[in-house]
Amino acid sequence: MGFKIIKPGMLSILQDQGRYGYRKFGVIASGPMDFFAHQAANILVGNTADAAVLEMTLNGPSMVAQSDMLIALCGADLEADVEGRRVPLWRSFFIQKGEQLGFRYAVKGCRAYLAVHGGFAANASMGSTSTYLRAGIGGHEGRALQAGDELKLSNAGKATVNINNWSVSGAVTPFIRPKYEDNPVVGIVWGKEADHFAKSVRAKFLARSFTVTPQSDRMGYRLEGKPLSLKRGISHEMISEAVVPGTIQVPPSGQPILLLSDCQTTGGYPRIAHVITAHLPLIAQVKPGGKLRFREVSLREAQEQLLLQAMDMRLLEAGVQAWFRDHG
Repeated sequence: MGFKIIKPGMLSILQDQGRYGYRKFGVIASGPMDFFAHQAANILVGNTADAAVLEMTLNGPSMVAQSDMLIALCGADLEADVEGRRVPLWRSFFIQKGEQLGFRYAVKGCRAYLAVHGGFAANASMGSTSTYLRAGIGGHEGRALQAGDELKLSNAGKATVNINNWSVSGAVTPFIRPKYEDNPVVGIVWGKEADHFAKSVRAKFLARSFTVTPQSDRMGYRLEGKPLSLKRGISHEMISEAVVPGTIQVPPSGQPILLLSDCQTTGGYPRIAHVITAHLPLIAQVKPGGKLRFREVSLREAQEQLLLQAMDMRLLEAGVQAWFRDHG
């Protein structure tokens, strides 16, 4: 038992933490675009961080619960409701068998994450249930959800939880949530080929904003702004080298490409910069048409921000585990 899909939404796919250990064979990692919201949703329902979660983009699905479940929603506000009653973000709550959970178009942010106690059953490939659409592996038959699909619970998801009423079991305080914005300023460290660009070009890269174009997807955001030019005599074409989520490449057009969760393993364009890992959730919540600004940060600051996020997650997990000890 789990959910019966009535309407699938724009792009609804299952993602765990990602498919790691295979990049040397050219297999991408995938995983959630917003790892903070993904992990928080899992913690709120008592799951481990690697449980499969439903990632919903811009316009969410409508689905009917086929059993009583403890669920949580984190990330973008898709105006979720159960039988017409608005339900909370960043909190866990119970849904009862036969009730319909619906979503609308995102009023803030871009991607929301739905976790269920015990996790969803999903197809594992190379040790991960993350959906990689281009290869058709992982998730629900390697594809996005369609009307009529049934999202089943994993064996762990069939464990019982006390469901006495519509009570809240845990919440993520606003103090530790990412500061989502339509037009965020995100931290970067310079890339290996940053010196292929004149200092004046790098200064303009930091001073200007770039628009996220409609041609953007989970592989990467195509950004539009004043083109970035290389130093005279340096070619955009280079021997392919490793890239990761957060890498910003500059192709011959001069319009940057910001690589994200489904990015390739290597790239052949100059890497001007890398968005720091702690700010990737901010990127994930920017809609097409939104604007990005970049600011240089030190490696120390990048590491400190990621460490603070990890500490916040530990505190959240400890609090929710205490609730489960008392109510599970």
